Amino acid sequence: MDTIKSKYHETLAATVIKNLEKRQMEGYYCPTVEDAEKLAFSFLKDGQTVSFGGSMTLEETGMLTALRHDPSIHLIDRSTAKTPDETKKMYHDALSSDVYFMSTNAITTGGELVNIDGTGNRVAALIYGPETVVILAGMNKIAANVDEALSRVHNVATAQNCIRLDKKTPCAITGACADCLSPDCICNQVVITRRSGIKGRIKVLLIGESFGY
Repeated sequence: MDTIKSKYHETLAATVIKNLEKRQMEGYYCPTVEDAEKLAFSFLKDGQTVSFGGSMTLEETGMLTALRHDPSIHLIDRSTAKTPDETKKMYHDALSSDVYFMSTNAITTGGELVNIDGTGNRVAALIYGPETVVILAGMNKIAANVDEALSRVHNVATAQNCIRLDKKTPCAITGACADCLSPDCICNQVVITRRSGIKGRIKVLLIGESFGY
């Protein structure tokens, strides 16, 4: 990455982190994936129960692989579920985990987290349950304000996720949001986190690269 872009990411991240702190969330800037992974693991303790929400960022950064290979934690990994009932139980158990990993669909320069979910398990854990929530997000997720963040999620992230998940939605066909109520719609819950009620519970790791949709 060129030095101008690196400096821009660092400067923009500093603004976001300052505003996260005003909202009782912790923010960190990690220039590389390796920095982010090292910091993320520093929040874990031996024997803790850890879970995660569906996230291309966690996949692309290798964070999920690292968690799956850590013998010191108990990982609730729904990819190992063999039945729908087992998956459902894991969703519920994740709400009682010590640490929950996820990304965010968007984050404003003012420090607000913007997330849109299909099932709702991810935003449920963000809102309440796990003692600590660790969010990994590439700098591509930053938007100027809530309106731009929502537009980004609907018109950039959701369409790509629907294509990835083989959903029969208008956005998967046209690439543009149609504000649909399709049976396959994954825009069922819209959550804007403007402040953490518990100081420091939510930790946002901004990575100086692009990840996820």
